[in-house]
Amino acid sequence: MSIRTQAADYVVCVDNADYPASLELHKIYRTLPDEDARADGDLRIVDESGEDYLFPAGMFVPINPPDQVRSSLRRASSS
Repeated sequence: MSIRTQAADYVVCVDNADYPASLELHKIYRTLPDEDARADGDLRIVDESGEDYLFPAGMFVPINPPDQVRSSLRRASSS
């Protein structure tokens, strides 16, 4: 399935050329559900400040981290 048809909780940035100040290449980001954004080919990404922004979905690859990593990522984003 492509990222445009599958909701992903976590993605990895594989292209930050247009947003080098906003996105770190190869960093794991949490996504928020946003059907309208996905329909437009975008993802709602949560940054380090806890704010969420729209970015083109093609800049990311969905991942399914192991439970231990997922738990760690949740703790990091809630602190």
